[in-house]
Amino acid sequence: MPEPAGRVLALDLGARRIGLALSDELGWTAQGIPTLLRKNIRSDLDVLASLIRERGVGLVVVGNPLRMDGGESTGSQEAARFAQRLERHTGVPVCLWDERLTTRQASRVLRSSGVGIAKRAGAVDRLSAVLLLESYLDRQNAAGAGR
Repeated sequence: MPEPAGRVLALDLGARRIGLALSDELGWTAQGIPTLLRKNIRSDLDVLASLIRERGVGLVVVGNPLRMDGGESTGSQEAARFAQRLERHTGVPVCLWDERLTTRQASRVLRSSGVGIAKRAGAVDRLSAVLLLESYLDRQNAAGAGR
């Protein structure tokens, strides 16, 4: 896992939306930021590149939707292709991070908190990105404490 030089941006890729979460400067907390409505790959990469520059991002973590047995899925292959293109486009390191169950967990949290179905659809992508980033940061901080 690369050591970030700056904030960490997490992406929860979907066909129509990309959920986004950003770490604080110290890499301790994850905050959801407005979801990106997808247009096309070029536009998506340009918007993300702008966000990366504006927010001082040093590492991007892309959710990797592996199958439950840990094997690759069609989605994980698409995530890997997107991650490669984003890294080439921005020059910022991009890594894949296991996102199994984050969307399900996000949906459960929103459902239990009483968020209506209409609002839930938009919030689930952002919360999924937050959960993904928290998982990454927890692992990084635990690894740093063990050094």
